Order: sequence, then structure tokens, then C-alpha cells
Amino acid sequence: MQTKKLAVSGAAALTGLALVALPAHANGDKSVTVTVMGTSDIHSNALNWDYFKDAAYSDKQGNTIGLAQVSSLVNKVRAERGADHTLLFDSGDTIQGTPLAYYYAKVEPITETGRTHPMAKAMNAIGYDAVTLGNHEFNYGLPLLATWIKQMRAPVLGANAVQAKSGLPAYEPFVIKTMKVKGDKPIKVGVLGLTNPGVAIWDKANVEGKLRFTDLVESARKWVPVIRGLGADVVVVTAHAGDSGMSSYGTDLPVENASALVAEQVPGIDAVLFGHAHNEVAQRFVTNKVTGQQVLLTEPGKWGQRLSRLDFTLTKQRGKWVVTGKTSATLNTNTVTEDPKIVSLLKPQHDTTIGYVNKVVAKSAEELSAAESPYKDTPILDYIQQVQTETVKAALPDNTLPVLSIAAPFSRTAVFPAGDVRVRDVAGLYVYDNTLLAIKLTGAQIKDYLEYSARYFNQLNPGDPVDVTKLTNAANTPDYNYDQLSGVSYDIDVAKPAGQRIANLTFEGAPIPAGKEFVVAINNYRQSGGGGFPHVTNAPVLYNAQVEIRQALIEYATAKGTINPADFASANWKLTRDGAPLF
Repeated sequence: MQTKKLAVSGAAALTGLALVALPAHANGDKSVTVTVMGTSDIHSNALNWDYFKDAAYSDKQGNTIGLAQVSSLVNKVRAERGADHTLLFDSGDTIQGTPLAYYYAKVEPITETGRTHPMAKAMNAIGYDAVTLGNHEFNYGLPLLATWIKQMRAPVLGANAVQAKSGLPAYEPFVIKTMKVKGDKPIKVGVLGLTNPGVAIWDKANVEGKLRFTDLVESARKWVPVIRGLGADVVVVTAHAGDSGMSSYGTDLPVENASALVAEQVPGIDAVLFGHAHNEVAQRFVTNKVTGQQVLLTEPGKWGQRLSRLDFTLTKQRGKWVVTGKTSATLNTNTVTEDPKIVSLLKPQHDTTIGYVNKVVAKSAEELSAAESPYKDTPILDYIQQVQTETVKAALPDNTLPVLSIAAPFSRTAVFPAGDVRVRDVAGLYVYDNTLLAIKLTGAQIKDYLEYSARYFNQLNPGDPVDVTKLTNAANTPDYNYDQLSGVSYDIDVAKPAGQRIANLTFEGAPIPAGKEFVVAINNYRQSGGGGFPHVTNAPVLYNAQVEIRQALIEYATAKGTINPADFASANWKLTRDGAPLF
């Protein structure tokens, strides 16, 4: 009974759009084209602006970013296809990712001011028809997410985010949009939203005991028949999950990147608009193993650089609309200029954010760059280590164990310029909204941890030239999953196979006994299992005050007034080849 009730409420947002039927086929069948547009992984890029560089966004490929660019492209497609022939969906990761989102979540939170979130403002103005929850929607906690959802005119979907106790959907599972066809029965387009199970790990502090995240395939299996039963002629799944079938967190949770699995295993789906992986997939077909039918997949990249356009041909057969053709393409938003309506609408909040990121917090004694931080011990990463170590020491005055710290190179382009250091410089170094914890690890566990981290390097044979462009990111390991440890000294021998690379691991000049205990400063993403590092998820937690690391970096710099590497830089690790330093 409960499922039926929920199904009806999920379908409550039936929206009328008028469609004009195309001329009849030679056999008398009438055809109509329905166009679905899709974005994903906007990450709070509203305008074509880089807040870290304080300039219009630019990259080597000539891409543009932001919802103002998307809006102009959406307007163009609506003009070409007819606004009543089109729908606009998003596959998640909307309200986190830039200082704009951070400002209205943390500095002037919309939960306290009552102001409309800039992403709700922009999406409402553009006229989204449905938006799906991404994993980053949960970063700022459930109250902020609930406030944003209330402000959104489009339904915000997440069928597999369920209440921890009852197992009932915590968010709307799906919506059915009804398009009127002149002189004929309407066409119904159902959209099912699925989010990422990894939220349970990545935002454990925000969701534990409140929400569970069920398997994408099982959720689709449950809801697609309900959507079809309510008369949907077209079913689109919007999934915040890549299409590789792999998971970054092992097998403890349902598959992370399950979009292709959903297409393969669940009958009744016409297309999957997916995200999360930040890739551009213009058109891919997957054969459904149950029906043999082709399911269309597309992913529109990230940040509003692309818009996916899916065209469905529906033909009237025996009194029913049937999908008889489908194609997709990704459109580049650099082919249009920003929609002045969106630019004007967001200008006050954009200007406020620019003022915030340009606030001077300290002076740097010299320029500090992160360019070499993935393969060399750099002072700019040592600054993160110093702040984390000092924060933990201050919070644990009775602690007698040595305090170590873990940090990863999040951005190779981060720089603290000589002279004034601004909020944007610090935010550019620490681009994630992580919080700080401290855990207890033994010497043996630390060795395991470092071996795991050192898998990041490709093996270098004797005599091979040292090419830094080929040295890192082995097996596509991202920079943010290469952890460096401060407070101990060690070498990473890249001539050795993964798992046998850590050498000369010492503390205060002496080899570390396997049983010796340490306090280790670590971020919440890593401690909760992000990246699959060993020992950390079960290690005793000694400190967790929900201190944001980025904010701690800013406050530490403000209190000191000067960032001087002489105060904190320590070259405690290096790469070697057969014991000889690589650099």
C-alpha cells in the first residue's frame, strides 16, 4: 500500500506541455519528436567565472562554464525544437564546488538569512523540469539541502536515498511530465532520479542514522515499472553515477558507477542521463539484457561546459505512443554567450562572493607553488600539514603521543603569491569542503597506509628517463588520492613494485616500531573510507570537532599575519630509484 501511495505522490507533478504532431508516416502512423536536454556536475558554477583566479574562466580547450552559458544554449534549443517539445533535467552535484556555494552555505548561510540560494535562483529562471541529487548535495548537511530543495521550483529527485529506519524514500523518487499533442492523446515522459551510494561514506557525519542509499539497479527495478504503470511513454533515468561499473570505495556499498548496469539490467528504460565522472559522453548505446532493446546513455561533462541533447521519436502504434528512434549529442556552451538575464539575476550574490574571496588574510614571505607537489615535498603542502598538526595538538592538550598529519595535492595550479595572500589563494589550495579529524594508528598501520598511497606512482625501470608527466597517476589514481605524511621521514622507491616501495621509515631519526602509536590528523573524506585507504575507517577517533580545514588554513594565516616557509617547511619524504634520490 505504501509503495502505491508514494508512486502517486511521485507522479503528482504532472506538467502540461503542448506538442504538434509531425506528418503521418506512409503507413498512417503519426510521429512526434520529444527533446530532453541535460546537465550534470554544475558544481555551483553559475557564471563563466573562476573565483580562484578572479577572472573569466579559461582553459586550453577554450571551454566556458556556468548556468548563464547553459541558459543561452537551452534557449537556442527551445527556439529550434519548440519550447513545448522540450524538457530540461540535471543529474546532480549542484550546490557545492565554488566559493559562491561556500559563501551561501557557510559565511551567510541561506538556512539563517532566508535568502534564495544562487543555484535555485538560476535553475528556476532557466526553467529546469527535474533535478537529481548528487553526492555533493549532502556536503553542507541536511538542513541546507532541505532549504535548497524548498526553494527549487523543479522537483529534486533521489529514489534510492531512503529514510534510515523506515526505508521509505526521503526525497521524491520520480516525476512524470505530460506533453499535450494537438488533436491526439498526450505523451508522458517519466524521469527517475538516482543518487550515489557513496554518500554513506563521504558524508557519513551528515547522513549516518538518518539516510541509507540503496543499490541503483534495485531501485530502478522497483520504480521503473511504477512509472510505466502510470502511463509513461518515455522513461529517462537521471543518475549521479558514472558508467564504468567500478567503485572507489570497494564492495561495502552498492556499486558507485552503475549507470550502464542500470541500462543493461532494468527493462523499460529508454535513456540514462548520467554524471559524477565529469566525462563527456555524447552518445553510447547499451543493450538491455532482458529485452534486447538499445538504451541510450549520455553524459554532459562538468561545470556547464556541455549540454546533452536527447531526441526521441515517438510513433503512434495501436493507439499508443512508442519510442521508435533516439539519438543524443553533447553541445558545447562556448558556442553561445552568457544569458544576460541570468548574469543580472546573480550579480549581487556574485559580487558579494568576489568581495569575500579577495579579502587579504596574510602575507607570504615568498611565492609558494603546488605545481610539483604530486612528486616532491613542497612547502605549500607542508603549510596544510602544519595547520592540521597544530589544530589537533591544541585540541588534545593531554595527549602524549606524537602527532602526524596527512595531506594530498588537490591542485597543481595553487599558488600563494609573494606578498598578499587572499581567501581565494587558500581556497585554491584546499578546494574541498573537508573537515578535520584525528585518529590513532600504529607504526605497522602507517607503513601499510604509505604503501597503499605510493601505488600512485608508475614503476620506473633502471635507466629510464624521469618524465614527471608519466610518473604519477598510475591506474588513473587521481592526485587527491595520493596522501603525503608529515612528522615522520620516508622514501618512496619507484623502481620497486607497488606494495614494496616505502623505505627508511623513521621517527625522530630511528626506525618506527610496528606497535608504536601515533595520533594522525586526517580529513573526513579519507577517514570515512574515501579512496579505500587501509586501517583508517576502524581506527579510534580521538578528535572530530567538525572544523573545516580550509577555514582553519585561513584563520591560522590571519592569526600569524605572515606565511613563512622557514617556520614550517620540512622535506621529510622523497622519491628514489633503487635507493638513489630521483631529483
